Amino acid sequence: MNDAEHIVALIPRLRRYARALVGDRSGADDLVQDTLERAWIKLHLYRSGTDLRAWLFTVMHNVYVNQIRSARETVEFDETELDGMTARPQGDSLDVRDLERALRRLPHEQRQILLLVALEDMSYDEVARLLGVPIGTVMSRLSRAREKLRALMYALPQAAKLLVVK
Repeated sequence: MNDAEHIVALIPRLRRYARALVGDRSGADDLVQDTLERAWIKLHLYRSGTDLRAWLFTVMHNVYVNQIRSARETVEFDETELDGMTARPQGDSLDVRDLERALRRLPHEQRQILLLVALEDMSYDEVARLLGVPIGTVMSRLSRAREKLRALMYALPQAAKLLVVK
């Protein structure tokens, strides 16, 4: 399989991650298109034989961060977008809606790492390299994201914050 075919095969994974990052289908499609356009232009920078998936996710991460930085206004998650997504049995759709709402409430840094590890099945090392942060940062953000997500989903009290004493 050549690089172009491999990129095409990875589009569903890119769409899934973009949808989880952005929150709406249209924005996710735009992010994937921008990512693929940037990747195609920069394909000469890809080192053959390395992990193309990780390279594409890095491109997507950079495109997404650049879009956030350039945006002058903040875009808030519109929960009414979820109303049209109830193709599952009622109980399942409520669980999915609750999970999506809880994910939206996580800080971006935590949500991003949680999605890369849990949804995209990337290793801590891959996520650390992708985001350019130490592996310890990945592990601590993931731990905080899981704790906060659990608290949000099950209405649990959050753990007390540790005080820094000098």
